[in-house]
Amino acid sequence: MAYEHLGEGALDYFPCRYGNSRLLFRGPRKELDKPYVAVLGGTEIYGKYIEQPLPDMLQGLIKRPVVNLGCVNAGNDMAVNDDTVIEICRNAEVTVIQITGAQNMSNRYYSVHPRRNDRFLKASSLLSTIFRDVDFTEFHFTRHLLSHLAERSTEKFAIVQQELKDAWVARMRTMITKIDGKVVLLWMSDRTPDERCDDWCCRDPLFVDRAMLNAIVNQTAGLVEVVAIREEIEAGFDRMVYTQLEELAAHEMLGPVVQEAAANALRDRLNQLI
Repeated sequence: MAYEHLGEGALDYFPCRYGNSRLLFRGPRKELDKPYVAVLGGTEIYGKYIEQPLPDMLQGLIKRPVVNLGCVNAGNDMAVNDDTVIEICRNAEVTVIQITGAQNMSNRYYSVHPRRNDRFLKASSLLSTIFRDVDFTEFHFTRHLLSHLAERSTEKFAIVQQELKDAWVARMRTMITKIDGKVVLLWMSDRTPDERCDDWCCRDPLFVDRAMLNAIVNQTAGLVEVVAIREEIEAGFDRMVYTQLEELAAHEMLGPVVQEAAANALRDRLNQLI
């Protein structure tokens, strides 16, 4: 159901807030006074262009309220720096954390917007020293920045990439420690964590690999892996809701068929923990 001819805002996401958080989440807003599961993540968890996103699918499977804490283009900073989000996760029976890329978070080389984590804010003096000939005022998004740095120097870019990987592991450890409860990691991608991901245009989650997952999984109740194939992604296109202007962005999503597979895989793990 690709509603190409509907106007802007064809799909109502019922945006809502929780507590003192300045983040806007997908609604309807859930009550937090009875047992629930929380799901953290980025655009896929938010469910952009999808009528029933993964948290809603999961709620129907486990017969528990599931709080959608997905944010568009979110990285690890979104949750780590928001006390309300951490508190919701801490009080959940289980928190599912979707694995997101390493590019959308502040690190030793650059800082990102605290809520819109894909927005590049500024380069550190260290990065400016490494790339002396780069005018960082030209960049507004992390992927644009990284693509430019990779084209400038493969060797220098490798230094930046390693910092992003190290920072990702540290930030995930911090997040899991802050939640201080049952956590299940969700890998949802069209590649496996074992595939090499050393290029700026690597498929999401950018730069994350098996070694990074192994560094954090022992702090959790386990990792659920869902690897999509092209046929599953394409099968979901006709079930997505988007305007004509949103078509290209919608086709970058894994889509509802893959999200159904992820919800079913999570159901089995969560039923063991609840």
